[in-house]
Amino acid sequence: MDEFFVHETAIVDDGCEIGRGTKIWHFSHIMSGCKVGSNCNLGQNVVVSPEVILGNNVKVQNNVSIYTGVICEDDVFLGPSMVFTNVINPRSFINRRDQYAKTNVGRGASIGANATIVCGHDIGRYAFIGAGAVVTKNVPPYALMVGNPARQMGWVSKYGHRLVFDRQGFSTCFESKQRYQLVNGTVTEISEV
Repeated sequence: MDEFFVHETAIVDDGCEIGRGTKIWHFSHIMSGCKVGSNCNLGQNVVVSPEVILGNNVKVQNNVSIYTGVICEDDVFLGPSMVFTNVINPRSFINRRDQYAKTNVGRGASIGANATIVCGHDIGRYAFIGAGAVVTKNVPPYALMVGNPARQMGWVSKYGHRLVFDRQGFSTCFESKQRYQLVNGTVTEISEV
């Protein structure tokens, strides 16, 4: 237990895998059968359901429930009170546990406060989902998504800055100086020469 921190009000069920340096804060519940990587930070009132996988360095802000079927790769940020769903057509009187849809959140993606991710839709690496957005389709890597339903409003760098592409399809992140190329609706990082 010395390898990670659990606040005295949090509950960690037997059968969880929790990585070194992870912190689990007030009133959170980590359920049996989930995997939480190293150096994660789970804020207060977070629920991690069975079979959920969180990579390394995942930041989960307050009041987030991560349901069975969700995988978050390394360096994902989940904003306060954002929502994952796990069934397309829930009914209280019908058990649909065998119909949980998968949702994969790619490396380095950020999901803003109060956003909703409808299950079965993947979020590409380094994508940025704006606060309050409702994602109802797959999101490409580096995409900036806002609104309800979420629409793509552009592209962002790994550092989360808006990318503006020139006529040849190139852009540079002003903070990192990393260059990107946009070809046929796909953004890739390009190496400096």
